[in-house]
Amino acid sequence: MYFKFVSYLKFLLKSTNEHGVHSPFVFNFVTKCLYSKEKLSSNKTINLLVKSIRYFKFKNIQIDCSPDIEKLVKSTVPAISFDNSTIDILYTEALNVSRFVALLSEGKLHNDSMVLVAGIHQNEQKQKDWESLIALPNITVSMDMFHCGAIFIRKEQVKEHFTIRI
Repeated sequence: MYFKFVSYLKFLLKSTNEHGVHSPFVFNFVTKCLYSKEKLSSNKTINLLVKSIRYFKFKNIQIDCSPDIEKLVKSTVPAISFDNSTIDILYTEALNVSRFVALLSEGKLHNDSMVLVAGIHQNEQKQKDWESLIALPNITVSMDMFHCGAIFIRKEQVKEHFTIRI
């Protein structure tokens, strides 16, 4: 509990809103998706997942942790596919460097894929895994939103990390 509290205070000191973002891709994502008034779930991370699927018009999704989340996503976005041959968006509660590299080498993640990792500040190990992930050269855009983290593979963009309040 103490770790999460201290982590949250550090997050608040570093975080910004759309006014601190100078990337057009991230600015549009923050203003048109993250800050949209649409509320599809009481859980901020799940709400962000569904809003991101709609915003980017993702077709192929992989959810690692819960059939309940799959049902919610399917009911909200009926055109979604859970075919895992290629992944437009991956939702997971645990992701480390070796698994990310494996997904890339298998060709499952592609340019414009998004990975949403829940609870990146839950404990020290998850925070270390998150920091290792965003240091990888394949990840060009990363966003720490405290409750979750989003990473994007965008070869056309310079590597940047954002700390955004939602």
